[in-house]
Amino acid sequence: MDPVVVVHGGGASGITKERRECVRQGILSAATVGYNILKAGGSAVDAVEGAVVVLENDPEFNAGCGSVLNVNGDIEMDASIMDGRDLSTGAVSAVRCIANPIKLARLVMEKTPHCFLTDRGAEKFAASMGVPQIPGEQLVTERSRKHLEKEKREKGAQKADCKKNMGTVGAVALDCKGNVAYATSTGGIINKMVGRVGDSPCVGSGGYADNNIGAVSTTGHGESILKVNLARLTLFHLEQGKSLEEAATLSLGYMKSRLRGLGGIILVDKAGGWVVKWTSTNMPWAAAKAGKLHSGIELGEVNTVDLL
Repeated sequence: MDPVVVVHGGGASGITKERRECVRQGILSAATVGYNILKAGGSAVDAVEGAVVVLENDPEFNAGCGSVLNVNGDIEMDASIMDGRDLSTGAVSAVRCIANPIKLARLVMEKTPHCFLTDRGAEKFAASMGVPQIPGEQLVTERSRKHLEKEKREKGAQKADCKKNMGTVGAVALDCKGNVAYATSTGGIINKMVGRVGDSPCVGSGGYADNNIGAVSTTGHGESILKVNLARLTLFHLEQGKSLEEAATLSLGYMKSRLRGLGGIILVDKAGGWVVKWTSTNMPWAAAKAGKLHSGIELGEVNTVDLL
């Protein structure tokens, strides 16, 4: 089976010209890393974790280093990962001083009997697994500080339909054995309440993977995504015989019409078909399959290059 990996860098209301090239390079790099893992015989889980680590380490994206700040000016990160083989899953929320929440989520999946650890429990578990603690300031960028200041000036609390807070990173993959997986990671929304958790670590909302159907990772307004279980809803449409395109369009359309919620989806099916779809202004994405690397940021934009 031809392996495939698709990554997204979050739905966004607008990416400045200055940032566009950095964002594009980051997303291409993540897809290439994920694809190389698959080509070397790695699993879908290895590939989505590897791709998301690249994006967590890139300060251009709202995950890991570069995460947005909460109301106190601190970073609290959420992440989840799922193996479509046996539906095993791992998630963490409100984690602070670690570089790669997605790695911790995978450890929860593989080294505990649980699916989800939060805050101090997740921190304690990370320490027991030898995950290095880093000073929280290392994850904070000047851009995140400025965003928080601007947000506090403009309004006290988030509006439910706020279009600026769409930053998440994610990946889906199908490996040569036919296994699928997803990974999603985020810093959440700017100026959020302490302890606020969005869709990204919640299986069924931030993502889902099932070998019998496919894998999906979502991005967008977290509260809206949670309310409609966007990831599982998309796979439900696929199960009902809808095409990839139809499944993504229907679920995003429902979230928009019911809640005015905007977002995006990357989706791969069990046969290796894939689609990217969004209702936000743009969504950086890249997909690697059969030696080709496809990517885009704006609606209708598709660039294709050969992978060396």
